[in-house]
Amino acid sequence: MTVRVVVVDDQELVRAGFSMILDAQPDIEVVAEAADGESAIEAVRVHAPDVVLLDIRMPGMDGIAAAKVICAETSCLAIMLTTFDLDEYVYQALRVGASGFLLKDVRRDDLVHAVRVVAAGEALLAPSITRKLIAQFSGRAVSVPSADRLAVLTAREQETLRLLSRGLTNAEIAEAMVVSEHTVKTHVSNVLSKLGLRDRVQAVIVAYETGLTVPGS
Repeated sequence: MTVRVVVVDDQELVRAGFSMILDAQPDIEVVAEAADGESAIEAVRVHAPDVVLLDIRMPGMDGIAAAKVICAETSCLAIMLTTFDLDEYVYQALRVGASGFLLKDVRRDDLVHAVRVVAAGEALLAPSITRKLIAQFSGRAVSVPSADRLAVLTAREQETLRLLSRGLTNAEIAEAMVVSEHTVKTHVSNVLSKLGLRDRVQAVIVAYETGLTVPGS
C-alpha cells in the first residue's frame, strides 16, 4: 500500500527536500505541497492523504491551527515539524491531535521511518523524546479526578498507561509487568480504544492531565 503524503512548510527548499526524500521511496507518494496552514487544509481536503507533515511556525495560519482542523475533520495523521527541540508550541500541537513531531534537521532514514510508522497507526514518540516532553508537564498539566476519565480501564490497563506515560517501550512495559509483549500491545490497544485516543502520544497527555502520572515521579 502506498502512503500518500502532503508536505507543508513556508520554506520552499525545506518542502522540496522533504518531498524529494519521500518521493524516492517505493511505498510513499507526495501528492501535494503547501506553504501555509490554509493551503494545507485545502490540500488535505482535496487529496485525502494518509499523513501530513506540518511546519509549526508559518505566516498566516500556523501549523497548530491547521493541525487542529485537519485532525478534527479528517482521518489524516499529522506530524509536526519544528526547528527547536520541544519548543513552546510542541505541547499545543500534540494536544490538538498531532501524532508526533520531528526536528527539521531529521536524518533521511528517520524521516521515512516516521512517516511509515504514523501511517501504520503506530504513532508514538521515541522514549527519549517522551521523557523530555514529560518534563514540560510540570508547569502545564492540570490534574482532574482520574476516576472521571479512567474508570473505564481495568487495573492492568491503568498500569500499562502509567508505564507508557513514563516513556517505556512495549518491551520495557512487558518486563515491568511480567507479561508478554503481545499482552502489552493488547492493553495499549484497549487503552486507546476505551479512551477514544488516536495514538500513544495522546495517551501520555491523558495520563498526566488526569493525574495518573505525576511529573517527577
